[in-house]
Amino acid sequence: MHPLARCLIAAAAAFACVSFAGAQTWPARPIHLVVNFPPGGATDLVARAFAPRLGDALGQSIVIDNRPGAGGNIGLEMVAKSTPDGYTLLKTAAGAIVIGPHLYKLSVDVVRDLVPVAPTMLTTLLLVVRAGLPVRSVAELIAYARANPGKLSYGSSGIGSGLHIAGEMLARAAKIQATHVPYKGAVMALNDMLGERVDFMFDTAPVVPYIKADRLRLLAVARTTRSPMFPDAPTLVETGMDVTVEFVQGVFARAGTPRAIVTRLNREMDRVMQSAELRAMLAGIGAEPVTASPEEFAARLQRDRERFGTIVRDANIRVE
Repeated sequence: MHPLARCLIAAAAAFACVSFAGAQTWPARPIHLVVNFPPGGATDLVARAFAPRLGDALGQSIVIDNRPGAGGNIGLEMVAKSTPDGYTLLKTAAGAIVIGPHLYKLSVDVVRDLVPVAPTMLTTLLLVVRAGLPVRSVAELIAYARANPGKLSYGSSGIGSGLHIAGEMLARAAKIQATHVPYKGAVMALNDMLGERVDFMFDTAPVVPYIKADRLRLLAVARTTRSPMFPDAPTLVETGMDVTVEFVQGVFARAGTPRAIVTRLNREMDRVMQSAELRAMLAGIGAEPVTASPEEFAARLQRDRERFGTIVRDANIRVE
């Protein structure tokens, strides 16, 4: 055997031994959990709920580091360029993984540079209208839009966000015109909804208390089945609109992280997210825990990436 070949084989064997030993003793220090969205949102709230419990299961503390910006890409790129040793993880909303790559020129490849570890929850998008809008169903919203062409507006958390995608899908399915009003965050869009300056929007947990207080009117849910929190609200499919927008949030690690670490994280995350405390917390924000292996999670993300990529291209959605 050529001397160079022997050296390469020996180096590979040495690296494998070191990686195995590292996985066996992991975690030996605190774990850094990057949340790529601001504090207070659903992504951050769920991370802060499961982090202490995951830390207890692993025997190490989980340190949360919010790195928002650029649609979640700042935190995403930070983890994608980290050392693949299981000590830097990413908690992200699905949009940064399945929509972002179609909108932004990233310095990383989310498929090549990140490994899906475990899903955390399925988020439900709720279609709500301002209290003063004279509609009480999806059919009435469509009729109003057609009778008042160009007058309806809908808010979102930004161009290319999941909320924008949902609004675009509804407008296309219903064949109506509605002006998209992007904001720097869903909270700002919600505030203008409450102020009667935007007519409708899709959102998740933040709108729930306003629906219950009759300050916003819930028309439908953009999911395949009815929401356990609002069982009387129809799905958009039930109203005749072929619109489902379901996002699975989750935890990711740098590609190359030892398989033993990914497997253990997946197992512990599954136990934590299925606990009574976390299930109750998720139910309170209109979400549900999700169980999947890393491979199943990756396959789900790939299907979503292809589906939403088609919508972005067909609607010519671009980040300015």
